[in-house]
Formats: sequence, C-alpha cells, structure tokens
Amino acid sequence: MSRFRHTLIGRLARDPLAVMAIVIIAALVVMAVFADLIAPYDYTAMHMTDRFAAPSAEFWLGTDNLGRDTFSRLLQGGRIALTVGLTAVIISGLIGLVLGMIAGFGPRWLDNALLFFFDTLRAYPTIILALALAALMPRGLTTVIVVVVITSFAEYGRVVRTQTLSLKHSEFILAERAMGASFGRIVFHHILPNVLGPFFILAAMNLPVVITIEAGMSFLGVGVPPGTPSWGSTLKDGFDHIRQTPWLILAGGLPLILVTLGFTFLGEALRDQLDPKLRSGR
Repeated sequence: MSRFRHTLIGRLARDPLAVMAIVIIAALVVMAVFADLIAPYDYTAMHMTDRFAAPSAEFWLGTDNLGRDTFSRLLQGGRIALTVGLTAVIISGLIGLVLGMIAGFGPRWLDNALLFFFDTLRAYPTIILALALAALMPRGLTTVIVVVVITSFAEYGRVVRTQTLSLKHSEFILAERAMGASFGRIVFHHILPNVLGPFFILAAMNLPVVITIEAGMSFLGVGVPPGTPSWGSTLKDGFDHIRQTPWLILAGGLPLILVTLGFTFLGEALRDQLDPKLRSGR
C-alpha cells in the first residue's frame, strides 16, 4: 500500500484537483462510449411538432429547429470530439516527439532547419491556417484531423527539442558517452523517459484545444458534414436560432467547458507531480 502511495497514480489520487479532473473526464468518456445506450432518442429522429421545445422531462435539453433531441445529439457529439481529439493529439504528438528529439540531438544545421519549420507553422494563427487547409480538402472527420495535426505538431516539437537540448549536455549523458554507450541506449533509456513528463502534460492540456478547434471549424461550416451531431454544429444551430432557443447554445457550450476544465485540471495535476522543482517545494 505504501508503494502505491508513492506511484504517480497514488499521488494523483491524493490530489483533489486531479480527482475532480478524472471524474469529469471519466463521465464524458462513459457518456460518449455508451451514447447509444444512454441517449433517450435517435439523434437523427425529428419531432416536428416539438420544434424549439424547451428543456423538460421529455427532452432534457430541449430540441433544435428540426425537433431533434439536443441531449442525444450532444452524446453523439462527444464521440466525435473524443475521436478527433485523441487521434489528432496522438498523431501530432508522435510527429512532434520524433522531430523534436531529432532537432535536439541532431547536428546544428538540422536543428536550425527544423526550428525554422516549427516557427513557420506557429507563426500562422491556428484558426486561419485551419480554414485555409479545410478549403482545399473535402469536409469530414479525416480532414479535421489532418488540419489539427498540421497546426499542432510544431508545439510538441519545440517542447521536446528544448527538453532534449537541456538533457543532451547534462552530466549523466556525458558520463554515458564516456562509458561508450550507444546512441540508441542514450536516446531510449535516458533522453526519452525524461522527455515524456513534459510531453504528457502538454498533451493533456492540448486535447481540449484540439476539440475546440474541431468545434470551431464545424461552427464555421468547414468541419464535419451538415447533419453530423458535432458540438460545434449544435453551437451553430443555437447561434442561428438564439431568439427561439437560448438553451440550445448553452447546451452546446457546456460540454466544451467541461472538457476544457477536466483536461486543464489534469494537466495542472500532472505538472505538479512530474515537475521535480514543484514536488520538492511541497
């Protein structure tokens, strides 16, 4: 039991902020995974006699302009949000991890070239670059994921590069080199484990950003196809009919707020536990 208390999971379990984050994230994941079982209605079913219905015992979050149940559509939208978010973060994170380590551990000219590439991508406003790329590609989840990956992997690359550079000249790495350690051993046994902490913190805090980008693209009409129950599409419907259905835009914004809070709290808790300076100060 004492060993568990000193593991990362054990330390997180004693952190109220981490517990709150895990509860929020777990609830969202369960509702998204079991959306078909939880949803009271088919998210495509139209109840034309109940258009713009207010929240009630029959329709918990009301209905939209086509009489579709808002709660059922938000549950399905959670699947889209988590699919896009997790897929994009994993792909962009892996690309950034590899390129960042190459930049930090490679020759100076390669580091400068990759750093210039990262800075060029980061110089463009994310939503502007996303809109430009989306205009050149067909609408769909694949396009959204590709756009998010292109606009976000540079951030991982810069963070990993910085960590790799700081470790590259540390005493224990120099000692390993003096003892004749191979390049693979240095990278996979010493550099990579020490880079993963900041990497996971950034991934946790970046996931709600990715979900928000997807929602923003769908809100602007360049994300998922029409009729797809994205959270951004729900916000768009609420904005278009805000005078008839003020609860619709509130319902569409609530899951985005919860996702942002949950993963931001998790990132903060991971930072507190994985950063040696912060842990030593407690």
